[in-house]
Amino acid sequence: MSPDRDPGLQPERTRLAWRRTTLSGTVVAVLAAKTALHGGATPVSVVAAALCCVLWLTFLRIAHVRIRTLAATPTPHTMTPPCATAAALCTAALALCGALLVL
Repeated sequence: MSPDRDPGLQPERTRLAWRRTTLSGTVVAVLAAKTALHGGATPVSVVAAALCCVLWLTFLRIAHVRIRTLAATPTPHTMTPPCATAAALCTAALALCGALLVL
């Protein structure tokens, strides 16, 4: 017979995962800004860095809402598909903008 699963552990791990992902996005946004301003800023690099910052702020807002939802209730609701899609698109676009700045 298997022991009952503790439902309190999964939301905590999920909150920590959201925080780690937010921290990773912060690092990408800061490095993008540094890369754009280092060695003379071109219009393309400034636009890419600004886009990284906007994407980071959008993802930060989504993550903040999700973290608060996970902390507020013992059995949180699942993330809505539009919200999950927005988070995934922000993450992928942030990585793409960061890669374009490096190249």
